[in-house]
Amino acid sequence: MKDLDIIQRQLDRVLGFFPRVEARINALFGVNTLILIIAALNVSAGDLQLWYVTIPGSLLLVGLLVSYYHLFRANFPDDNGGEKSLIFFKEIQKRTEANYIAEFHECSEATLRNDLLGQIWRNSCIVCEKYRRVKLAIIACAMSVAPFVVFLVITGAIHSRIPMLGG
Repeated sequence: MKDLDIIQRQLDRVLGFFPRVEARINALFGVNTLILIIAALNVSAGDLQLWYVTIPGSLLLVGLLVSYYHLFRANFPDDNGGEKSLIFFKEIQKRTEANYIAEFHECSEATLRNDLLGQIWRNSCIVCEKYRRVKLAIIACAMSVAPFVVFLVITGAIHSRIPMLGG
């Protein structure tokens, strides 16, 4: 497997997973925010003095905060590694433009091949961490659904109304 084209296609495949995980991060961020807004629209300050509102509300909030935490970590994974790489963006920006061009021209095919293979490995680690964080965020969000429903039912009953989706 010494063909640079094959290695480059493999790197492209790995990099192709990033937009997929980013779409999940953005979608879940939107879902979490919508849940939070709906909950906020259906509660008044006086409701929070009632334990049967505060407990499901607190469980809901904890679930969403855990989910937001993992989404944040998924957006900013550990990008260390790839020391002296001519491909890894974080290492490229450490050089001047002229130095980068000169180093790239001086690079042997074997060095470039190894650098590409290193990037396949490093980016695979990064995308796996992002997916793991999204999975944890989805689980935390899912665990907050039951307290959310209970919260809406209770606040709706207190105010004798169907839970609102808007002002």
